[in-house]
Amino acid sequence: MNSIDYIKKSLQLSDNSIKATLKLLAEDCTIPFISRYRKDATGNLDEVQIEGISKLNKQFEEIIKRKETILKSIEEQNALTQELKQRIEQSFDLQELEDLYLPFKKRRKTRADSAKEKGLEPLARMIMSQNANDLQHLASRYLNDQVATEEDALQGARDIMAEWINENMYVRKNLRRLFQRKAVIASKVVKTKKEDEAAQKFSQYFEWEESLNRIPSHRLLAMLRAETEGFVKTKIEIDKEEALDFIENSIIKSNNECADQISLAIKDCYKRLLEPAISNEALQEAKEKADHKAIEIFAENLRQLLLAPPLGEKRILSIDPGFKSGCKVVCLDEKGDLLHNETIYPHAPQNDAGMAMKKIRSMVNAYNIEAISIGNGTASRETEFFIKKIAFDKPPLVFIVSEAGASVYSASKIARDEFPSYDVTVRGAISIGRRLSDPLAELVKIDAKSIGVGQYQHDVDQTQLKNELDSTVMKCVNSVGINLNTASKSLLSYVSGIGEKMAENIVNYRAENGAFEDRKQLKKVPRLGEKAYQQAAAFIRITHGKNPLDNSAVHPEAYSIVEKMAKDLGVKTNDLIANKELIKSGSPENYITETIGILGIKDILKELEKPGLDPRKAAKVFEFDPTVKSIKNLKPGMILPGIVNNITAFGCFVDVGIKESGLVHISQLKEGFVSDVNEVVKLHQHVQVKVTEVDEARKRIQLSMIL
Repeated sequence: MNSIDYIKKSLQLSDNSIKATLKLLAEDCTIPFISRYRKDATGNLDEVQIEGISKLNKQFEEIIKRKETILKSIEEQNALTQELKQRIEQSFDLQELEDLYLPFKKRRKTRADSAKEKGLEPLARMIMSQNANDLQHLASRYLNDQVATEEDALQGARDIMAEWINENMYVRKNLRRLFQRKAVIASKVVKTKKEDEAAQKFSQYFEWEESLNRIPSHRLLAMLRAETEGFVKTKIEIDKEEALDFIENSIIKSNNECADQISLAIKDCYKRLLEPAISNEALQEAKEKADHKAIEIFAENLRQLLLAPPLGEKRILSIDPGFKSGCKVVCLDEKGDLLHNETIYPHAPQNDAGMAMKKIRSMVNAYNIEAISIGNGTASRETEFFIKKIAFDKPPLVFIVSEAGASVYSASKIARDEFPSYDVTVRGAISIGRRLSDPLAELVKIDAKSIGVGQYQHDVDQTQLKNELDSTVMKCVNSVGINLNTASKSLLSYVSGIGEKMAENIVNYRAENGAFEDRKQLKKVPRLGEKAYQQAAAFIRITHGKNPLDNSAVHPEAYSIVEKMAKDLGVKTNDLIANKELIKSGSPENYITETIGILGIKDILKELEKPGLDPRKAAKVFEFDPTVKSIKNLKPGMILPGIVNNITAFGCFVDVGIKESGLVHISQLKEGFVSDVNEVVKLHQHVQVKVTEVDEARKRIQLSMIL
């Protein structure tokens, strides 16, 4: 089997598509570049399909590498038969390969090893053949200075047989299937921790049992976290008698004394070797699936957050609200640069609302403020009410913005480098304002795990999580495109083909030489070669540059095609851009080249119609119910406006304008069955919800979108 055949087993794609994609990946082409600019080569594969090919190819390479290691190890032990070699070479299942390797694995000395050293292997073979009789007499032949009695000899033989049974591939394979179908995960509270206050959030799992193959990902991760924190003990088990019956029926073929000894060996093998190993495998498999689901949800939430509607280049007054320490206020220009900062104290204990109003009015007028951004943390609603009481000459738009991760950013090296002269409170307020202007550009500066839109992100495989989140950020950045002359190092580092070091070089070059005038100038950046230029050029934008195509998603390799189109239509390139009628009057087939086929040409025409169009929607003002200021104001039956602020496998959380978010369970999203929460709601979506239950003591709110 080659890599193409291996990939085809999981993905229903043509050989040509897979082959072309693997070739492009081997040439260090990025996934965003391949999906956007090599559609004709891949057969129009999207990013998800290309990423699938990349992951499966890596899996295939790992299997090949593992095979080589196994074959080398067995060969060094002079135990590699032609039959075993063939079985290893033909297998592409990692679990099966490990089963084949199990008898040859280097390990600590076992009970079976000790029994073999005592010369009891021939006895074990005779019993296992199931033809011998009078085992006491047979065992007496193996007595020596290390084996005192016939029972000692039989015990040693059973230890050897137990190891053979454990290494039996048929037994292991079918026992795995039994666990996959019928395993139950059970948890019990650790008695000494039952009254522990921290344990109460896991009280559901103090006495819990559920089918392992049906347990939702969030519940499994919660149980495992409870165990990690020492509050419960979990166990994976199946019906022991069913498992033993299966093994006995597979191995015992006689009805004599040998059968009794083998039966004892089977019971010992199951308890000591098979059950611990296979149950652990089953749990690991379930954990991997739960991790995958949790990471998938986190990545989708992150994608929606990064692609949230931007307000655009506006002058913004940003407020990081607070009570005792006051509200930190900053004024930002259209580029997000700091113009002014100060602190106001409109709330308790100072209650200096009059002076605060004067200052806000003065700043709005002095800096021509067009919008106000208020963080959604402590004192957010109170600050919103305070702002709306101010009599502005020209009232600015007021937005509530998520603060998630702002404190992480404000204390980070990135923030210190950007604003070395200001403290964390000023940096935090700046971040809140910039998030309104361009969420994507600001949020890429924060470790995605700190943004707080996931579920159990600290419990899943951290390497997989990082890879998936990095991939998500890269897709988002490249789908939007970035302004080369204003993008931060953090934003540039996610551009196709760039990376962190190259991003730093670009920023340094820009600082020394001024704004880029065209895309070709990128080639003058130290260490940015032809390959990096090819991958990156079309994802960066230059506004008001020398070439109008530099502010579009048209790749420089296609500029000559656009110029030919314009020439054929008797106009200049500038006149062709955004002229729908003129663009549609041409014949796409006339411009196909060796590298750009009809799919590429159609993309070019589409881009020419609306060059540089931001795929994100425009930001909308949202208002919470002014009568709801805390959980005490909530009553069952109330209909409220809200914003979806987190999505999980079991539902979504909605901000209704108070400190606590309410849960809309998946069953309450809409009438009928819902298999995927993201089918119904998206992050930051404006929704109407009905309050169904309020638990003030536990600060829990149940909501419904079925009104």
